[in-house]
Amino acid sequence: MSWAGWKVRLREVRPADHRALIGFDRDSGPQVGGYRHWATHRGAADGSGDDFHFAIETLHNRTLVGSIWIQADPASGRFSYGIGIGPPYRRCGYAADAVTVLLAFMFEVRRYHKCEVSINGSNFASLALHGELGFREEGRPRDTELRRGEIRYPVLMGITADRFAEHQPAFLAARGPVRPWRGRHWRTPRRGRHWRPEHLRPAR
Repeated sequence: MSWAGWKVRLREVRPADHRALIGFDRDSGPQVGGYRHWATHRGAADGSGDDFHFAIETLHNRTLVGSIWIQADPASGRFSYGIGIGPPYRRCGYAADAVTVLLAFMFEVRRYHKCEVSINGSNFASLALHGELGFREEGRPRDTELRRGEIRYPVLMGITADRFAEHQPAFLAARGPVRPWRGRHWRTPRRGRHWRPEHLRPAR
């Protein structure tokens, strides 16, 4: 199974991905929903039902940049997810694209009606991202956690299928035209010292 967006593709997690996923966990703390790539993979990520664990790779050169875990309750029509992007690949638009692909599939194809996520209150980048995607804050439980001298608290955010359908066109328009092969890590192929445009080369 593979779902593609503008910049990234969601695909199955492969054995060759394990080292990179472990490295992502080592280099950064938990992200959306206290998410950890490797801990999630070692759980019951068997792809059964509507619970999935996907790798996130770029469309341009198939670089693994993160992973995403979906948990769904078909009876209630609700689902949640955790997503993490490796530190070297953040602020490239990969998370926004991956979440948009996921929401489109779960709402439009699987016919779920609401998505709910829990985000660390100190993760301002993630809170802003979900706000741009159309999520709305629904509560801040009083449960707090003291970790490394920092108080952490969860922020509950949600989006309905109707809200996503209304907000998605405006969100995509605000992003402007997206060229999937030109993320932050895109580089122009280097040209040798003797390279010349075709029209400047001497005739033979």
